Amino acid sequence: MVRVAAFATEYTVSSAAQIAQVMQTARPGDTLTMSNGTWTNQDILFQGNGAAGNPITLRARTYGAVTLNGTSRLRIVGNYLVAENFLFQNGNCGSNPVVEFRNGSLESNYCRFTNSAIINYSPPDINTDSKWVSLYGTYNRVDRCFFRNKTNSGTTLVVWLTNHPNYHQIDHNHFGLRPALGFNGGETIRVGTSDWSMYDSFSTVELNLFEECNGEIEIISSKSCGNVYRYNTFVSCQGALTLRHGNRCTVEGNFFFGNGAPNSGGIRIIGEDHTVFNNYIAGTTGNSMKSALSFVNGVPNSPLNRYFQVKRAIVAFNTLVDNATNLTIGAGADSELTLPPLDCTIANNIVYGTTSPLITQVAAPINMTWQGNIFYGATLGISPTPSGIRIVDPQLAAVGADGLRRLNSGSPVVNSSVGTYSYVQDDMDGQLRDSLKDVGADEYAGSTIVRRPLTAADVGPNSGTASVPDDDLGGIIRGFKLEDNYPNPFNPTTMIRFTIQNSQFTILKVFDLLGREVATLVNEALSPGRYEIVFDARLSGREELSSGIYFYTLQSGSFLTTKKMMMIR
Repeated sequence: MVRVAAFATEYTVSSAAQIAQVMQTARPGDTLTMSNGTWTNQDILFQGNGAAGNPITLRARTYGAVTLNGTSRLRIVGNYLVAENFLFQNGNCGSNPVVEFRNGSLESNYCRFTNSAIINYSPPDINTDSKWVSLYGTYNRVDRCFFRNKTNSGTTLVVWLTNHPNYHQIDHNHFGLRPALGFNGGETIRVGTSDWSMYDSFSTVELNLFEECNGEIEIISSKSCGNVYRYNTFVSCQGALTLRHGNRCTVEGNFFFGNGAPNSGGIRIIGEDHTVFNNYIAGTTGNSMKSALSFVNGVPNSPLNRYFQVKRAIVAFNTLVDNATNLTIGAGADSELTLPPLDCTIANNIVYGTTSPLITQVAAPINMTWQGNIFYGATLGISPTPSGIRIVDPQLAAVGADGLRRLNSGSPVVNSSVGTYSYVQDDMDGQLRDSLKDVGADEYAGSTIVRRPLTAADVGPNSGTASVPDDDLGGIIRGFKLEDNYPNPFNPTTMIRFTIQNSQFTILKVFDLLGREVATLVNEALSPGRYEIVFDARLSGREELSSGIYFYTLQSGSFLTTKKMMMIR
C-alpha cells in the first residue's frame, strides 16, 4: 500500500522551454505551475517520470487562468504524469494532435489529462486531418475535460493500439457540439483502427456526456476488442455508438435521447460476442444503421476494414421507447453484406412505440433466440410472433424530470424476466436487481437512484471532484471516499484508491458475486490520508480468479461503502 505524500517542490514556469528545463530534474511529487495569462505558440513537452501515488503535475493554478492559443500543443511522455487545468482555445496546430501521449517512439503509462478544455481549435481547411487528443501507451486517463466545435477531419479523441492492451480510461468528459463533417473521419471517439481491430484494448469509456456530436454516423467507433462503454449520456446526436470492428465489447447502462434530431440513433452491432444491456434509448429518428438498435449484416470472409458477421451478441434488459425505427435486423444487407446475424440472443427488453414496425427485419437471422421480451404499441413487423415476445402494455410511467419513463408498480414486466444473466446485477439507475429481475432497463425499486442521465454540471472542468484543491495538496484531508478502481475491467491487476479523514481502523476487502471473501487488502489502523493499493487477481498461493464481477468494500469507523469491478481474462 502506498501513502500519497504531499508534493515535494513547486516550480513556477512561464514557457515551454522552462517546462522542459525543470523536467530534467523534477522528482516524483513535484508540481510545475504555469504563470497566469496567454501562452501563444508553445510546443510543450512534458516528459519525465513520477511514481505511483506521487505523480509529477503540470498545471495552471486554476482552470481558465492560462489560455493556450496559436499553434500551442502538449505532449505528455513518461510515467505517472498529470496535466491539469489546460485551456486550448481559438488556435490550431495543423495536423498535429493538440494533446498527445507520446514523443516519437516514447509513449506514456499511468498518465492523466484532466480538468481541461479544447475549444475552437481546428485548422481552417476542413480536409486537414488532425486529432485533438491522441492516446498511446497504457493505463492513461482523460477525464473532466470539455471538447467543443471541432470542424475539420479527424477524430476528436483517438486510442491507438499496439500488440498489447491499453487499459485507458476516458471518463466524466463533456463532448459538446461537433458539426456534421459531410464525410468519414468525424468520430468523436475512436478506440483502435481497422488494421489493429482484432487486438484487445480493454479501454473503458464511461460517464461522459455527448451533446450534438454530429460529425458522422459513428459517435463512438469501437475498432478493437474487450472495451467497455457504459453510463454515458447521448443527447441530440446524429449518429450511433458503433461496435465497428473487433469483438467482445460491453455496452452497458447508457442513455440515448434523440430528441427528434435527424439521423439520431442508438447502438450499432458488428462482430462477435458483444454484450449490450441496461441501455435506455428514446426519441431517435434514424433507420437502418442509425436505428435505435441495429444488427448489421456481414461480408463473407470480410477483410479487416469491412463488416464482420454479427455472432453470439446478447442484447438484454434494454428499454427502447418512441423511436422511429427501434430494432433493425440485417441492416445494410445488399449483394456484398449477405451474412445475417448468427446465434444471437434478444432477451428481456422493452420495446414501446407507435411507429410501425417495431422490428425491421431486412435479413432473416440464423438461430436467433428470443426470450422474455415485451413489445407494444405499433405492429410487430415479423410473423409469426416468436414465443420469446409478449405483446402487452408495459405500463410505463410518464416521463420524469430526468426524461426517463420508468416502471409502474402494476407493470406486467415486474419480476417477469426469463433466464439468469448473472452479470446483470443492477439497472440503469444503479439500483440492485433482485433475484426475479424486471424486464427492461429499469428495475422497479424503492431504493435510492444512484445513477442518472448526465448533465453539463456533472462533467467537464471543475465538475465533481475534478480539480484537486490547493489545501488538499497541502495535506488537509476532507471526508471519506472510495474511488472507482482503474482500470475496470482489468486483467490481472487494478488500482484501488481511497481517502480517510480520521485515524481509524480500516478494512478493505474483495468479494465475489456470492458474497464470499476472496482477498483482504487492508486490515489495520490508518492515519488520515489518501491511499492506493494494487489488487492482483493472481492471488498469491491460491488459484487465480476467474472472469466475472467482484465487489470491493471499504470500512473505516462508521464509514462503509462498496463498489463493483469486473475481471476479464
